[in-house]
Amino acid sequence: MKSFSRRTFLQAAGVSAAAVGFGGVLSACASDSGSGSSDKGATSKSEGHASQVTVSMPVSSEPAAGFDPFVSWGCGEHVHEPLIQSTLLTTTADMGFENDLATAYSCSNDGLTWTFTIRADAKFTNGKALTAHDVAYTINGVANSEASECDLTMVDKAVAVDDETCEIHLNKPFNAFLYTLAVIGIVPDGGHGSDYGTNPIGSGRYMLEQWDHGQQVILKANPDYYGDAPKIDRVVVVFMEEDASLAAARSGQVDVAYTVATYADQQPTGYDLLNCASVDSRGISLPTIAAGATKKQTGEEYPAGNDVTQDLSLRRAINYGVNRQTLIDNVLNGYGEVAYSVSDNMPWSSDDMRCEQDISRAKALLDEAGWALGSDGVRMKDGVPAAFDLYYSASDSVRQAIAMEFANQMGELGIKVSPKGASWDDIYRHQFSDPVVWGWGSNSPIEIYNLNYSTGNGNYACYENAAVDAHLNAALANPVIADSYDEWKLAMWDGENGVAPQGAATWVWFANVDHLYFVADGLKVADQKPHPHGHGWSIVNNVDKWSW
Repeated sequence: MKSFSRRTFLQAAGVSAAAVGFGGVLSACASDSGSGSSDKGATSKSEGHASQVTVSMPVSSEPAAGFDPFVSWGCGEHVHEPLIQSTLLTTTADMGFENDLATAYSCSNDGLTWTFTIRADAKFTNGKALTAHDVAYTINGVANSEASECDLTMVDKAVAVDDETCEIHLNKPFNAFLYTLAVIGIVPDGGHGSDYGTNPIGSGRYMLEQWDHGQQVILKANPDYYGDAPKIDRVVVVFMEEDASLAAARSGQVDVAYTVATYADQQPTGYDLLNCASVDSRGISLPTIAAGATKKQTGEEYPAGNDVTQDLSLRRAINYGVNRQTLIDNVLNGYGEVAYSVSDNMPWSSDDMRCEQDISRAKALLDEAGWALGSDGVRMKDGVPAAFDLYYSASDSVRQAIAMEFANQMGELGIKVSPKGASWDDIYRHQFSDPVVWGWGSNSPIEIYNLNYSTGNGNYACYENAAVDAHLNAALANPVIADSYDEWKLAMWDGENGVAPQGAATWVWFANVDHLYFVADGLKVADQKPHPHGHGWSIVNNVDKWSW
């Protein structure tokens, strides 16, 4: 664990300031002024630096490969706006699209060719004009990079027709790739070498000023940015563990400190608690096939199937037997929202995923399916006990608590769940054969595809259904994303097929985890979009619009 004894480097970065009155409730975030708040304010925030902010993020938020979109920056596991680079599009709070580098775009009738018109007034920080050739270079580079965490397997090739027109040709209709384009930062053709990650050239709102590995990143406003000049000229990001982040806020060393539910009641003097809504979902995968199978992924072959969770009635009973609100209250201290899917409250989410607790129904499902309750309190069917291991990341206290609470609740149904803390390397060996506590969620319906398509890279339930695949394919084939929402919903449940609790019940979902931050009095954080999975860079998506 890294202790927070970094006043010297923070002061060298120019961190010091007093603050006055934080105001307002944000549209997707709520400010909670607890008993620990004070009009006095913290003692060492941006005094003399009214256009600077210092933000703490988890250690895992530091980009291991630097600020290179060809690897993971912006478009990796934890998606966010790349800040240093511009993107073709950006997403809005209601998950629509706004143009950024693109001034217009269209799709062919067959859904295979997307044409983007590129603005003519953008230039890179090396002085080179940004053109469609740079866009094509970037898309092809990300699609072909073996190191990339971004999925562009649906892209055949990108072609610059001229300086202001780029065509992206797909190998299958896949309209949801627009959401991916909203986080892929465009890099310069000819200015993207092996050291790009540490010396990024972009056209975005900010430039990299300094990166002290393992400690901090400092961004400064790009004076040649084509859009509105950032209100915040300098952004200092410090990477630290949860307890260190709290200590940093208590000592007034940061303006925005990420925190978690277990620390949320320890609000430091001079700070308010900012509660940001998220689609950061927690749920458990339930393998739907019998043990003994195998499944290939990324060239590896893994055991697949589970003799207990393969039983449909048991999977449905699990969904109806869970008290999600109790889990949120006990595990998240109330800082979460009940979730029934990986995409609750999104335009493409289905009401058919809702599943209220009904213990009587859950027990009746088990009884009718032949799961008889034994003298030891554990049910059994055909000599197979209703018992399974549940894997969770041993380094994640919240997932551990979820696993324990879930086990307690399932015990009331006669289902014995044995939580197993493990490393991710070990968990991946069990990803298709045992239930796992996962964290998923993004501002994109791609999550639904990944988790539920027969060949989706997150189909841990090993569920394959032609009707579900057909709905997902139809959704992706629609050239107008807003017109595709109904097909996404039908993939959840169309009256006969789907992954909903009354259908295949392939997962049991619990909660969307609130993203919590201590924010210094006097700092106005701009309205936030729902945060995806990953408690890090999303908070600064619009840092250029913050103000003191």
